[in-house]
Amino acid sequence: MLKELVEQCRSYRRFYENEPISTEVLKELVNLARISPTGGNAQPLKFKLTNTPEENGKVFETLGWAAALPDWAGPEEGERPSAYITILCDLSIGKNKLQDNGIASHVIMLGAVEKGLGGCIIATVNRKKLAENLNIDTERYSIDLVLALGKPKETVVMVPVEQDGSTKYYRDTEGVHYVPKRSLEDIII
Repeated sequence: MLKELVEQCRSYRRFYENEPISTEVLKELVNLARISPTGGNAQPLKFKLTNTPEENGKVFETLGWAAALPDWAGPEEGERPSAYITILCDLSIGKNKLQDNGIASHVIMLGAVEKGLGGCIIATVNRKKLAENLNIDTERYSIDLVLALGKPKETVVMVPVEQDGSTKYYRDTEGVHYVPKRSLEDIII
């Protein structure tokens, strides 16, 4: 069952924007991160939840969507996320946050898949603008990642890495998103 969740947990970038995600569901996803391991049990991460069209627009305008697809500016209206979880680090606690960000974001994404949702972990963020838009105190909090969430509106397919070794994701003319993955034999030393 876990393997199936991981296989379904892809980076989705297009969604059914009109399918809302409740604050309660967002809290359930954050709770999965809350009960997960954290470096030194410091628990420095905090989470800003957004799920209204107005707030989502304030987040959307600060994000970079797909570096490997330079001709794509991101999802169009109607295909944008229904919600976001912004992961912050409380700098008064801030210890081992890089590991914590990875653990928290992946656990949240696995929880989203289990609920029939999908998402994308985004690190390309105009943090200054996002802090202004959401009134985040950057003296106290660093903006680490933004998790875009929604009901996926695209197909994402894992494929083997070709002989050229490129792991660059791509789309075909039908909009199917392909993600090359190295073989198990290639990653075990």
